[in-house]
Amino acid sequence: MLNHWIRSLSARLWVTTIVALALSLTALAGVVIHVFNHYPEQTLGRHELTENVHRVTNGVRFDKAGLPASIDLPDNEAWLFEIVPTELKYRVLDSQGHVLLASKGAEDDGPWLADDLSRAAGKSVHADINGKRFSVATQRLLRGQSVFYVQTATSTRFIQMLVSSKVRPIPATVRIIFFVAVVIFGLTLPLTIGRVLKPLRDASDAAAQITPHHLKTRLSVKGIPTEIKPLINAFNDALERLENGFTVQQQFLAAAAHELQTPLTLIRGQIELQPEIRQKNLLFREIDLMSRHVRQLLHLAEVSEAQNFDFAEVNTIDVAQDVVAYLAPKADGKQVRLRIEERDALATIRADKSALFILLKNVIENAINASPANGIVLVTINGVSIEICDEGPGIRMDHLPLLFKRFWRAPDASHDGAGLGLAICKEIALAHDWRLTVRTRSIGTRFTVWL
Repeated sequence: MLNHWIRSLSARLWVTTIVALALSLTALAGVVIHVFNHYPEQTLGRHELTENVHRVTNGVRFDKAGLPASIDLPDNEAWLFEIVPTELKYRVLDSQGHVLLASKGAEDDGPWLADDLSRAAGKSVHADINGKRFSVATQRLLRGQSVFYVQTATSTRFIQMLVSSKVRPIPATVRIIFFVAVVIFGLTLPLTIGRVLKPLRDASDAAAQITPHHLKTRLSVKGIPTEIKPLINAFNDALERLENGFTVQQQFLAAAAHELQTPLTLIRGQIELQPEIRQKNLLFREIDLMSRHVRQLLHLAEVSEAQNFDFAEVNTIDVAQDVVAYLAPKADGKQVRLRIEERDALATIRADKSALFILLKNVIENAINASPANGIVLVTINGVSIEICDEGPGIRMDHLPLLFKRFWRAPDASHDGAGLGLAICKEIALAHDWRLTVRTRSIGTRFTVWL
């Protein structure tokens, strides 16, 4: 589970994004705290000066003559100018520098700046007022054709105290914001990643459904991200080539099997008509074996194509009895008994009767070949499966994964064959959505067709 999580693309995206977010927030927080700690007056202090002069300017009220008559400030702002008049002041001046309005104690201070008011407008500069260091901000105020100037003076000590009170909680606030942001982002990111990767999962699920019987299926590129489309297109092209190759293979198998049947029959007939030929039985055995291989190749080509099946209601017991009757001479020749048992068998199933006959014939024929003399091959039919059990030596465990591969034969096989019988059975089972399993018992082997 851990290894799967480590290799997961979603997990890698999640970890990478969270780490990138954490590093970005850490760097940003570090820069902010550094600036506020080392340059408080240039950041918060200057901001406060600008805000103060703007508030006072916006609070100027004029009389009918167009002259400043009063300053209307919010209660908390007016309170500050009243409570600390030695640290925080304002004045409204005309263009010649005459004081028209002023806060408490600021009327008789004299000029705060040596520079001309027009050149000081829009700036914040340091000045000494009555022996104390102040930061003075000046702003021009227009009223019709008249020009006035608003000045606010804030003592350096007051600015330092104000900035200190604002900077002190910043690190704790940044840590809280950092933690909350990482937690929220970490919880919501999997949903985002899941939605982003959904087209990949859909494509993967669709690809998993593609089997040799569904090679015509293609993956849809609808909703697929642009970066993934070349991969999907390449996969569809590979399926196209695979389908063409598979079709050519099946056509070759069918054509070769069909073309070989007639010559083999003619060869057998010619041998029968030639009395001078010796060891005819050996030749007949080889010809019959070749004919059997040809029939199996033809069956393999037929059962590999879904359109070759003719599905209908089929009685499994009747088909099993037909198979037993067909193989009875072979079983008698090997002194093996064939027996059918019925246990709550289904009356009928939907299947291709010929295909079911071939499947049971191949499995039961293998069971006959594997059984010793006087052995029993038992065919058990119940409501969910058909079981074929023999009393042979069983199958080695390392051979089980290879049983259904085409042309594979056990190294110690004692009977003739091409290794196609069980491969044909597997194709038939897949076409019917059945499962074909094999299990080695203490005595013999049990094949089960799960219907």
